[in-house]
Amino acid sequence: MTGTVVLVRAETLPAAALPLLRTSAVYAATDVDPARFGVPPVGESAGDIVLLAASRAEPAAAAMLAAGAQLIEPPVPPLVEAVEVMDRLRSPGGCPWDARQTHESLRQYLVEETYELLEAIEDNDRAALREELGDVLLQVLFHARVAAEHGRAPFTIDDVARDLVDKLVGRHPNVFADAARIASAEHQELKWEELKQAEKQRKSIVDGVALGQPAVALAGKLGQRSGRAGIPLDLFPQDSSAPAQLFRTAAIARRGGLDPEGELRAVAKQFARDIRAAEAAARKAGVEPSTLEAEGWRKFWPSA
Repeated sequence: MTGTVVLVRAETLPAAALPLLRTSAVYAATDVDPARFGVPPVGESAGDIVLLAASRAEPAAAAMLAAGAQLIEPPVPPLVEAVEVMDRLRSPGGCPWDARQTHESLRQYLVEETYELLEAIEDNDRAALREELGDVLLQVLFHARVAAEHGRAPFTIDDVARDLVDKLVGRHPNVFADAARIASAEHQELKWEELKQAEKQRKSIVDGVALGQPAVALAGKLGQRSGRAGIPLDLFPQDSSAPAQLFRTAAIARRGGLDPEGELRAVAKQFARDIRAAEAAARKAGVEPSTLEAEGWRKFWPSA
């Protein structure tokens, strides 16, 4: 047999094969359901045909390719290609540095890349946002590949994606099932928390709070969770120490609808810009910033 072998992925045909399907005799290989595409199964001697196959190793497809048949296959989706690149880097003959990484050694990079992504969002830098999303995706792919190599409890990136799909579908019964429609984002957030509580069988309102997150964000999250449970503000730490005051400020801010971590970071970044501006003004005036004392800083401060 000669002709053309067209590799299909699920129910998707490569665009390059469509002209052939309109002008040629089309058959399904043994690894493709003929009814799916409305074509007959391939016979013993079909001549010059277009064969739809799921794999080039399928017997009829392999025979046609060995006889010189043309091969048309769908392009590899970039996400699949990224997984394949990660697999190659971790395989023998790949990258020695990538090969020796563990979940523990990769933690610092996950944190760093996440903060770089946050900075791109805050700066509204579209190019940086695209790049940093890719760097965070790399961390997900890396951890999933390391997990796939675990000796006792392996799982793959497909398992991660499958669990995510199940979670998103399960927590949106108003979209994917027959549950009542949710009218607002606030109502959706409450329903999400209720479904999480039931799904994970949590015994405490603080179960599931990431205690390793930055302290201001953690205080804000605890303020939000405790507010939903009706815990009054007078039960917050009441002493006059700086840490207790910081906790109360962050927790109350989150209850009020503010993101204390983001708001504090914005103030800190503005303060850093003010420092740079004062230093530039001092240099313009012929003064070395490292020699400035309190009054000098006040003189060159942007708001002065």
